[in-house]
Amino acid sequence: MGHGHDHSHDHSPSGNDLPEALDLSVPDAELSPADATRRRFLLGAGLLGAGAAASVLARPGAAAAHGASPQTAQGGFRWLAGDHHIHTQYSSDAQYRVIDQARHGYAYGLDWMVITDHGSATHAKIGVDKVNPDIVATRSALPGLLTFQGLEWNIPAAEHATVFVHPGKNEVEVLRQFETRYDGSLLPSANTAAQNEAMAVAGIKFLGEQVKARRIDGALFFANHPARRGIDSPHEIRNWRDADPTVAVGFQGAPGHQAAGIPAPNGRGGARGYYDNSPSAASFAGYPLESYRTWGGFDWMTATVGGLWDSLLAEGKAWWITVNSDSHVNYLDQTERGPGSDFNANGRYDDPVYNGSINTQAGDFWPGYYGRTNVGSTSFSYRAVMDGLRSGRVWVDHGRLIKALDARVRVTGDRRRSTGTPLGGVLQVRRGTSTELVLDIDLQDVPNWAGFIPVLKRVDVIAGTVTGPVTDRDAFTAPDTRVVKSFEVSKTSGKITFSYDLGRLDKPFYLRIRGTDGNRTQPGLLGAPVDPYGPRLDVSGAADPWGDLWFYTNPIWVLPR
Repeated sequence: MGHGHDHSHDHSPSGNDLPEALDLSVPDAELSPADATRRRFLLGAGLLGAGAAASVLARPGAAAAHGASPQTAQGGFRWLAGDHHIHTQYSSDAQYRVIDQARHGYAYGLDWMVITDHGSATHAKIGVDKVNPDIVATRSALPGLLTFQGLEWNIPAAEHATVFVHPGKNEVEVLRQFETRYDGSLLPSANTAAQNEAMAVAGIKFLGEQVKARRIDGALFFANHPARRGIDSPHEIRNWRDADPTVAVGFQGAPGHQAAGIPAPNGRGGARGYYDNSPSAASFAGYPLESYRTWGGFDWMTATVGGLWDSLLAEGKAWWITVNSDSHVNYLDQTERGPGSDFNANGRYDDPVYNGSINTQAGDFWPGYYGRTNVGSTSFSYRAVMDGLRSGRVWVDHGRLIKALDARVRVTGDRRRSTGTPLGGVLQVRRGTSTELVLDIDLQDVPNWAGFIPVLKRVDVIAGTVTGPVTDRDAFTAPDTRVVKSFEVSKTSGKITFSYDLGRLDKPFYLRIRGTDGNRTQPGLLGAPVDPYGPRLDVSGAADPWGDLWFYTNPIWVLPR
């Protein structure tokens, strides 16, 4: 891959229908010679057909998948910031009202949020129903905030996950049925690991079936804090994705609980994300000890160039990252649970009360205060946010590191406004065609919620070869993935545009982008030749989240046609 240079381009998204070569309902005999050759290549590489349901080659690019059309000047999408992991008084370890979380999130700049109280016997029997009127009331009180109902699923045999559905008359019933049948805390204790893993797959398929039956208009799954305890094995993650790629679409690239890293005496002085665990009997034995800590606040699966996330992308699996607050009890808050609350009886705590004591030991931030999941949407609507998440039109950041971002891959020299493949998309061109990445970033010019204006220092382009399905479903490395270009940023305000020549296409590849304030870096876990200036491993007690800010994008694929 080639060189980088600074200049300005004008571009917006375009989309095409699913090519006939990828549509296996079209008989071989009806294909053009070029499409027939392409289909043979893809089938021979194991990138199409049975077992490839989760491959980017079995679906159109993100812009085409949901009929995207230009809505704003920012890359043709309306970028909506959100948080999909938030707890309320309906969780046994939280305390706030839905409206408390919503008003704070809205004040801190969120456009959408998901209420995800913990799955449990009490929640299934009481909480799913009881929280819904509060969510409905919040939708009415804050029409400028899209408030989804979901839950935090105890994944059988694994960690937790956000599950949420499109609002509608059946949202409560579908969530209740899902939790009652598939929550890991409610399954027989005598179940084997294999039985529980099968139940996790069945739960994801159940959600997809509810959409197909039109009981709900959509459902999504994101695995939460996937490396925290080492119990989300690579094959389980692949199994979730393959169970229904329209439902199971990603995991948290960075956990919540970022305030837990604020050093004492001003904070808890612990580990960011509460990533302070060690391997257990239930942990996947192949994971290194370093996986149990965050790296620059991000989960090891995302932060390691050439690691587990990249191994999925190198297969062609559309698997996206997010960030969120995981808000339970928030740093510097001055409230506590209502006195005399009986959670087991009522499925909720009484409304919080003011106690006059500043909580410096809490590990969470209010939604929107620190982390943002920015979704490229075609409109301000529940459906558009879900479509954007499902399509991978997402970039994430901590501490408002940057203001806005748009990334495109296109044929080199193409200056038409109607071209350019956005985040989550698939650019398909003839072998030998030259392509380029164009990245527009609006630098931050207003203070974040810690009171300072972040300064972006470096942007990295990470690229890897698409090699197709792995033979070992517990694989978690992508040997061909590395940082291929770094841009040093000298400006401190305004817009910057980077262009990177990707060369002539000789094999399928993907790329993703990250950026940093440059305060804390080290060679990546797989070595300096792979990642010379990656995030530093966070040390418990010395991990101020505000002093180490990063952004990450989801990938774009470039494939031969």
